[in-house]
Amino acid sequence: MVELVGLAAGATLTLIVVALHYAKGTGWEAPEDISQEVLEQRAATVPETDFAEPYNRSIGGGGAVAIPAGEAEGELGEGEAVEEEDKGFDPDDIADDEVEYYEIEFAKEGETIEVANNETILDAGEEEGWDLPYACREGQCISCAGHIEDGPATDHIRHSNNDSLMDDDMEEGYCLTCVAYPTSEFTIETGESP
Repeated sequence: MVELVGLAAGATLTLIVVALHYAKGTGWEAPEDISQEVLEQRAATVPETDFAEPYNRSIGGGGAVAIPAGEAEGELGEGEAVEEEDKGFDPDDIADDEVEYYEIEFAKEGETIEVANNETILDAGEEEGWDLPYACREGQCISCAGHIEDGPATDHIRHSNNDSLMDDDMEEGYCLTCVAYPTSEFTIETGESP
């Protein structure tokens, strides 16, 4: 019986101490929330980009391309004109009665589809429901690169913009599917970069 009374007295004293502690409080206050200020400071240090989407879908994390010596800006002499092919083209300038369709075989997907000469290889593949790699959709990286098995890329496609592939890469059959428009029939392996 003595143990039971001692146990009850101990429990009662514990409850009284806990109640007094919570009633009195600890005096501790939460520090000021500075998360928004930190985010704003970080955002101010990050440069603005023109990328339509983050590099979240690229194979190998996007990829950097080294520019060989002598091929950087300023290579052309004064007064030299850039060839029409190097400037790219605007597919919106193709009139409706001039649109042509080409049979393009997607090797990895195991299917052949018709692609218009005013539609990118990437867009055509996505319309089929295929999850093809890409990142910038502007020809500024090589995440969407593909390999044309039928010879030099310039024989089969035109780029509306190409800031990443060198002439040697295109000679070996590589293209940027996000800005590549067909000019003939060919077979392409998507997700292949130089």
